[in-house]
Amino acid sequence: MITILFSIILMLLNLFWWAVILAAVVSTLISFNVLDTRNRVIWSVADFLYRITEPALRPIRRWMPNLGPVDISPLILLILIYAVEALLSRLHDAILFGNVRGLFL
Repeated sequence: MITILFSIILMLLNLFWWAVILAAVVSTLISFNVLDTRNRVIWSVADFLYRITEPALRPIRRWMPNLGPVDISPLILLILIYAVEALLSRLHDAILFGNVRGLFL
């Protein structure tokens, strides 16, 4: 049961990882006028990705200094997601195999 729960959480984190990457790519393409937001499909995809990722990116943007037109908050969020995935993986191993020492290495 616990393995299924950890697998679902890791899968959701992986999907969120890809949503952050897609949001950054779509945002960049829109800012360089490669994608036109007057197209309803493009606007819908961009809006969906914005609504999914913005609650996680907003606190990072508030915490970071202003770097002008460069936004590295998606990169910081990806690093945080990676750290959470690694921590959950170690926690799963510690619960499943009783290897508590592996949590701190």
